[in-house]
Amino acid sequence: MRVLARVVSEPIRAEVVAAELSGPQYGAQLVFWGLVRDENEGKRVHAVSYDVHPALAEKTFREIGEEALERYGRELRVVVIHRAGRLAVGEVSVVVGVASGHRDEAYQASRYVIEQLKTRSPIWKQEHYADGDSEWLLGHSLRGEAQGNAAAASAKP
Repeated sequence: MRVLARVVSEPIRAEVVAAELSGPQYGAQLVFWGLVRDENEGKRVHAVSYDVHPALAEKTFREIGEEALERYGRELRVVVIHRAGRLAVGEVSVVVGVASGHRDEAYQASRYVIEQLKTRSPIWKQEHYADGDSEWLLGHSLRGEAQGNAAAASAKP
């Protein structure tokens, strides 16, 4: 299987991800680690809770991974692991790993997968703030922003 998709409640271990991405055919391994940060939009974050529909999330992760294979090469290996539950600042919430024969495909596929996860996954994120308040956040895509920035950069003389 070229796509590994998991929702887990325990911490994500680097050695598990590395083992899933290893193989003599891969000259490149790229791993994106998404961590809980201590600030969002000027608010001090204490923790984050992820509510997840595990079966549906894993199905969505597999679909996104398969799309990455179609776009960037059937020989790729894609790993998507997302945490569920309450996480403290500094904990890993999501990992996207891509192994490929060459680095370019790994970079492109990794970016595609994480951006699609942010907008399509049945995962709900609630931030818990240092002042005791909390807020549910909407998903978002960096892709549109990145494309807009690329278009603006290419339009410059």
